[in-house]
Amino acid sequence: MSEIKTICCIGAGYVGGPTMAVIAQKCPHIKVLVVDINPQRIKAWNEDDLDKLPIYEPGLKEVVAEARGRNLFFSTNIEAGIQAAEMIFISVNTPTKTYGKGKGQAADLKYVELCARTIGDVATSDKIVVEKSTLPVRTAQAIKNILENTGKGVQFDILSNPEFLAEGTAISDLMDPDRVLIGGADTPSGKKAKNALSAIYANWVPEERILQTNLWSSELSKLVANAFLAQRISSINSISALCEKTDANIDEVANAIGFDSRIGPKFLRASVGFGGSCFQKDILNLVYIAKSFGLQEVADYWEQVIVLNDYQKRRFADKIISTLYNTVSGKKIAIYGWAFKKDTNDTRESAAIYVADALLDERAELTVYDPQVSQNRIYEDLDALGTRSPEENRRLLTVVHSPLDAIEKAHAVAVLTEWDEFRSLNWKEIYTRMLKPSFVFDGRRILDTKELTEIGFKNYTIGE
Repeated sequence: MSEIKTICCIGAGYVGGPTMAVIAQKCPHIKVLVVDINPQRIKAWNEDDLDKLPIYEPGLKEVVAEARGRNLFFSTNIEAGIQAAEMIFISVNTPTKTYGKGKGQAADLKYVELCARTIGDVATSDKIVVEKSTLPVRTAQAIKNILENTGKGVQFDILSNPEFLAEGTAISDLMDPDRVLIGGADTPSGKKAKNALSAIYANWVPEERILQTNLWSSELSKLVANAFLAQRISSINSISALCEKTDANIDEVANAIGFDSRIGPKFLRASVGFGGSCFQKDILNLVYIAKSFGLQEVADYWEQVIVLNDYQKRRFADKIISTLYNTVSGKKIAIYGWAFKKDTNDTRESAAIYVADALLDERAELTVYDPQVSQNRIYEDLDALGTRSPEENRRLLTVVHSPLDAIEKAHAVAVLTEWDEFRSLNWKEIYTRMLKPSFVFDGRRILDTKELTEIGFKNYTIGE
């Protein structure tokens, strides 16, 4: 296949949108088409007001502003995008199955399969098809089987190009990646396809950081990378519980072990638990794969990472309840932060959802403030749990638009996202507006405990 002139990405979500925007910015000679079946999402990507983009990510609007309309285009015309492109990225959602075999663990690949069948139906010329979604091992083979049975004589080369983005730093991760992983067949055409994709990234990524592997290694590497990162978080969180019983300080412990060059300091910050679209989903996928191959001990090992994460969220909620004299019924508690981490509006698997749900079960009255998450998103997250009716969720939980609105006559504040603005709030004023005694529960270890104590707060900081 000759040099790539046009790329199409199916899926304009958290991965597809930012990734294609950066490719377009770095490769002005390549036309980049981002297509999606959701017209509201595409409309948001085309908004003149860049603050209304469907995804909040530092640096994203500047990249979109430079490339959109020049060589970056967003559209709902999926068929036209497929026909025009020599290379097609599949970047659609792969949620954990909620039905049938593998329920609760396996990835639901219905959207990926739909993409493959659409490509097979539409394509009339040779294509390189790139998996960009997080997928279980051997999905590439399933895509290949679908595409090879179209009967149109079109040649398809399948590549795996997993994303290693951290939400909140996605643009910098794309601009300066630790590595770009490209998996493909070791056939002559497979090697050409890998080289074609490598050449795109080589426009800004040093050659030594572009790694080529076989398909299965690439697919598995993505799952394993996220599993290892989540494992570190659950490991330090398990020790945070021990610190609270022994007068040790989790930051001091983490700092001490992080100085060991074999361990390093990253992902050793104790918190109320990890969230996001990838960690839990990818570990559950890994667990399912291990079970499907009869590796029960391997599955049990990785499943414990999820068990510990759920324990940490439950433990934090229980601490709030026990500290507030074993009842929160009718008590107002302010929740600071709903996103799963700072600098993103993504709430998938956010710890705040589950802590709030546990408090609502005890009939607490919650007020929630998050600088980037919409009211509708917050209610949708709670409704999706099915714990109580939507009407009851809206009666017991109120979404507000400033941190001060959240704490008027509140018994307690729980910090559940590490937004920078929470560090610099006027905590003296917050104290004056709250009922006494006033409690602060810091689930992200971002507040000055000594200062809060001097103001008059009763404090609980996870890991102390």
